Amino acid sequence: MYDVIIIGAGVVGTAIARELSRYTLKIGVLEKEEDVSMGASKANSGIVHGGYAAKYGTLKGQLCVKGNKKYRKLEEELNFGYRQTGALVIGFNQGDEEKITELYENGLKIGCQDLEVIRGEKLKEIEPNLNSEVKVALYAKSVGVVSPYEFTIALAENAVANGVELKLDNEVVAIEKIEGKFIIHTNKEKLEAKYIINAAGLYSDKIANMLGIEDFKIVPKKGQYILMGKDQGHLVNTVIFQVPTNKGKGILVTTTYHGNFMIGPNAEEVSGKDDVATCTETLNYVYNTAKKSIPDFNIKKALTTFSGIRATSDTGDFIIEESRVKRFINVAGIDSPGLTSSPAIAEMVVDILKNSGLRLEEKNNFNPYRKGIIVRKDNNFHGKVDDKDQAKNIVCRCEQVTEAEIMDALHRNIGIKSIDAIKRRTRAGMGTCQGNFCRTRVKAIISRELNIPEDQVTLRGENFLKSPVRSEIRLVRELGD
Repeated sequence: MYDVIIIGAGVVGTAIARELSRYTLKIGVLEKEEDVSMGASKANSGIVHGGYAAKYGTLKGQLCVKGNKKYRKLEEELNFGYRQTGALVIGFNQGDEEKITELYENGLKIGCQDLEVIRGEKLKEIEPNLNSEVKVALYAKSVGVVSPYEFTIALAENAVANGVELKLDNEVVAIEKIEGKFIIHTNKEKLEAKYIINAAGLYSDKIANMLGIEDFKIVPKKGQYILMGKDQGHLVNTVIFQVPTNKGKGILVTTTYHGNFMIGPNAEEVSGKDDVATCTETLNYVYNTAKKSIPDFNIKKALTTFSGIRATSDTGDFIIEESRVKRFINVAGIDSPGLTSSPAIAEMVVDILKNSGLRLEEKNNFNPYRKGIIVRKDNNFHGKVDDKDQAKNIVCRCEQVTEAEIMDALHRNIGIKSIDAIKRRTRAGMGTCQGNFCRTRVKAIISRELNIPEDQVTLRGENFLKSPVRSEIRLVRELGD
């Protein structure tokens, strides 16, 4: 019998698991994919938002500001990759300036303390490559960038290290409540729990429906991105937004935590929750809109395109509450700024559990620390391909990933065996050649270290291969012609 079972191992589910691992509880996390962070937590902008864009009085606004303040300490503890960059919301005309003023005033009401409206030379000081037609901007100093999948992996590893049981490839197919306890049926086993936390992202409405809860519906919204190399990272210092529309925060220009230049996303309702294909028409829109912010980037150097599906609720806000089925807690509709808010969401869920009657006794041996996997290289690093020293043997030339780093990722406390799982943990395959050099080498190491045949080493895991994935990278590079 578990005290708590969490359904979903995205950033929200793993943040809750880590927060609950502070207490003497038996906790399980169920995830239908072969790894954590396989949904929206993997494919998003990676922005730690400032909170000014969320409407005053909403959970989104409240939790975004609280969550933002926790990232510096979390980075010190978990080593996942975070840096504070600041952000600009830029305006070109009087109408944009009015919207920026609204954002500024809304941010003050929510509790943002770092906002400033700037013009003229200060804009150029912050962003020298900004479009010269930009007249005004809202400057939010607390905004940052994070590696979202590395953050989720770090939360999961630390939760497991503190006693949480993570069950991958374990899809919930039915839930019953009998005699005050939940019976959870998965594709592999039957489990019992006193409490359930529904953090199933896009499928949180489906999970709720299993107990007859039909209070909300998840509307999938797709956002498409174009990722470029680090050689264009110098073009932008902050996260640059244009004024938001009723469709969302709009097309942004940023660098990732690791320094890649990135633009996107759009926002479009889609019928399929697993439709992560990209299309040239949308990517053309992303490209042309981003050029209004930073005109001089080179689309011909694009590395890849990707998309993510946001779990938007028809209520318009986060849903974080004990449902009408007692001890079943919905944590649903966590779209943007869900990544930013996740640490604060976790604390809110702990309070809900406490108020619902769960006894919380703090451990005296909780360990908040987790060692990072990626080792930052400096100019003195002397690694080379086929070096006999595993710490210097370069497997991925583009990102300078060593054999030792791949082995480290494989032998941690989350059982992984796919090439993409290694990619998310070490960046092997994320460089200019997009894995053409290192993919077979990574596959061979996985096979050797896990003692499995190479033909059992998949690219993305068996379940994930059912999803349609299409990249329009060749056509995107032609946009600059």
